[in-house]
Amino acid sequence: MLFLIAFLTGLISALAFEPTGWWPLMPLAFAVLCELISRGASLKRALLIGWLFGVGQFVLGLNWIATAFTYQAAMPAWLGWVAVVLLSLYLAAFPTLAIGLSWRIGRDRPLALPLALAGAWAITEWLRAGIFTGFAWNPVAVTLVGTPLRGLSAGIGTYGLSAALVLIGGAIWLAARRQWKPAIGTFVPILLAAILFWPRPPLHRTDLKAVRIVQPNIGQEDKWREGLADEAFLRLGRLSAGDGPPRLLFWPEVAVPEPFQVLGPDQQPLPVPLPAVPRALQSIRPGDLLVTGAFGLITDGNGQIAGNTNSVFALTRFGQNLGRYDKAHLVPYGEYLPMRPLLSAMGLSQLAPGIGDTSSGPGPRTIDLGGFGKMGVQVCYEIIFSGEVIDDRNRPDFIFNPSNDAWFGRWGPPQHLAQARLRAVEEGLPVLRSTPTGISAVIDADGRLLHSLPWRKAGRIDTVLPTPRPPTLFARFGNVIPVLFGFLLIIAGIAVGRGRRYSPADI
Repeated sequence: MLFLIAFLTGLISALAFEPTGWWPLMPLAFAVLCELISRGASLKRALLIGWLFGVGQFVLGLNWIATAFTYQAAMPAWLGWVAVVLLSLYLAAFPTLAIGLSWRIGRDRPLALPLALAGAWAITEWLRAGIFTGFAWNPVAVTLVGTPLRGLSAGIGTYGLSAALVLIGGAIWLAARRQWKPAIGTFVPILLAAILFWPRPPLHRTDLKAVRIVQPNIGQEDKWREGLADEAFLRLGRLSAGDGPPRLLFWPEVAVPEPFQVLGPDQQPLPVPLPAVPRALQSIRPGDLLVTGAFGLITDGNGQIAGNTNSVFALTRFGQNLGRYDKAHLVPYGEYLPMRPLLSAMGLSQLAPGIGDTSSGPGPRTIDLGGFGKMGVQVCYEIIFSGEVIDDRNRPDFIFNPSNDAWFGRWGPPQHLAQARLRAVEEGLPVLRSTPTGISAVIDADGRLLHSLPWRKAGRIDTVLPTPRPPTLFARFGNVIPVLFGFLLIIAGIAVGRGRRYSPADI
């Protein structure tokens, strides 16, 4: 029965993520999980409880991955659900580690268990974001992005905020057991962090810089069909037209299915004229800057096409390229196929169409846009990696996150947006998102959602660029802070665990 409850608790906890967003379910799930861990009679049983909890949470929370398989013909669509289950079985290893460690430290001690679980959860989420290229999607902290508690991530980061959420669940569990003093003690780290990092009043800028974000509503089912380029340019041009002051104009990831640049083997541009660039420039006026996602073609030493890049270009009205960013954190199986010779022989392929694998860029960089300020870029799911989104040696004024969320059904886009909001809080920087089908948005430096366009609707956002904050504590020190916070909680759990054990009267 314990094992069934663990799986169902994990399943229900996934409803705390977007698009349902029932965030109180997450701390309640951790309260139930603390009770299940305390009832585990052995380490083996505790590990199985943790693994089943993780499987339940990931299978439901990541169901959007299955949708991506419906937009290609190289593999059967049902393989998408196989991918969801297999990925969930692997990702569940991380909560399993956290729960196993917390059982060892605090299985029969009132305060040690939630402290150890919170610390171990933060560290294992951080590990999940880095091991085997990392998959940082849906840290439990993201369920708090619609609450004032998101402000804590400016100091303790996303993984520290996850620890705080687990502590809230632990406090609920202790209160249910009438362990009042330990319950209050569990809240102390949260209260201290909240006092230091409670959200501040919104900023109002005086140097108004006009921006327009375009959402053409081009679905993945149409993205690469013949003749789509003409229609894409028409939609983008219509939404980009208009009078007014000079603007920053933002188009989505790979806005049109035509290359914007040809590169040599060293990924340096070659002087090859392409029709896509002049067609794009017809949509902008003198004084405007067009920032668009596009792909480049990479040639080998013989001049043959060998691969591609997933890039962002900043173009003036007269075709000057102020800078190019190449996506660095690529999606395995989406943009490249690991162990290509072996997996290709098995009939597997990458999901995104292209010639060969996508080549990765060097990592975060800042592009100087002149009078419009300095821009950091994170393409698509790069924005989910906490502490890895800007060049801290050349801090930008805002982050542009072009994305193609058309792959991900109804669940993926709102989850992606929520994680972008956490990056804004952590770095103290506005985040602007442009996607083909939604959700395009403007997020201020405190994670507030100022403007957005709904899913599957063409439109545009006309606004001004939000003001950045000074570098936050997290922006200065990165994930050193949440990792140290996690270890301190574990050490605290060990220390208080030397106190009294549970007695029958406590239950």
